[in-house]
Amino acid sequence: MQKEIHPEYHTITVQMTDGTTFETRSTWGKEGDVMKLDIDPKSHPAWTGVHRLLDSGGQLAKFNKRFSGFGIK
Repeated sequence: MQKEIHPEYHTITVQMTDGTTFETRSTWGKEGDVMKLDIDPKSHPAWTGVHRLLDSGGQLAKFNKRFSGFGIK
């Protein structure tokens, strides 16, 4: 392995959406940093089967307002 070309590999803590945590090794951040997840297997529709819409920055509200007239009547 060549010296000085690989990123530092260290331990971080990952915090899930429900508040549970686990430790893993990663090149992200610094030693001891906490990575807080917005979406994880406990909340993502692909794993839960429950569909919920996340409105980030009002984009969903803007879309609904713009296309509210369209629909099956």
